[in-house]
Amino acid sequence: MQMILELLLLALGFVLLVKGADWFVDGAAGIARKFRIPQLVIGLTIVAMGTSAPEAAVSISAALKGSADITIGNIVGSNILNILIILGLSSLIVPVAVAKATIKLDIPFMLLISGVLLALGWDGTVSLGDGLIMAVLFIGYIGYLLYNAKKHPDPNGYEFVRDLSLPKCLFWTVLGLGLIILGSNLAIDAATAIARILGLSERFIGLTIVALGTSLPELFTSVMAARKGNADIAIGNIVGSNIFNILFVVGLSAIIIPVPFAAAFRIDTLVAIGAGVLLWLCGLRGKLVWWHGALMLLSYGGYFAYLLLK
Repeated sequence: MQMILELLLLALGFVLLVKGADWFVDGAAGIARKFRIPQLVIGLTIVAMGTSAPEAAVSISAALKGSADITIGNIVGSNILNILIILGLSSLIVPVAVAKATIKLDIPFMLLISGVLLALGWDGTVSLGDGLIMAVLFIGYIGYLLYNAKKHPDPNGYEFVRDLSLPKCLFWTVLGLGLIILGSNLAIDAATAIARILGLSERFIGLTIVALGTSLPELFTSVMAARKGNADIAIGNIVGSNIFNILFVVGLSAIIIPVPFAAAFRIDTLVAIGAGVLLWLCGLRGKLVWWHGALMLLSYGGYFAYLLLK
């Protein structure tokens, strides 16, 4: 009975995280629009970070509660899932276009910062100093995005920013933030309880169940985009999310409180790097096709089998 209750609480936590992130983005972007902040800045900061809000909330909450393995496991696991499962499923549905800039700059940068995370955590802790290094890299990445977008402006703009009244914007922002905080607390408490009941490690729970739950926004966005024929946005959504997860989420968590990095996560981070290399190789010809997706899903199956055997 206790197990069923914890599973329901975990599911509820994920629902609150997803809806909270959605409403927070609507409200915050609406406020930015009311104050005439350029739509370009809204799209590249508030909306982009909004998709990483579940990971951020869960990771910071886990760190503060002493569940460090969920903090790192959530981020590394989400990054692996984003590539091997989400892009794997998307490219099985429809070919996914890969822009030249993504191959030349975005994926290599994602691989670079994954290596940085591994190097910074090698001594067993992602410290305040490490978090500040990530913060500097994050600011540099945002600067690059702004420069690149101004150099190659999108003629369609960012029409997704809803034109709401200021009171409604404030309401949705506060409500969304509240749901994110509540959902993260529910998810962490339930995931920790499930791990104890099943005798599983927090590392395993963080790398699989929690990682999948916090990746739901990316999953829905990419798969629905593929089904609607807008598959070209899937790559940018995933690569951008992975970069934000490391630099923003881990960096912010480490600035708030030192985050232990267990030796076992070295292998998981190497798997995340390997998934990025696989994505880069598959995208060299400018498109992910069905057999690329099948290869990615099989790769995740092998990784999951490794986790079960550990």
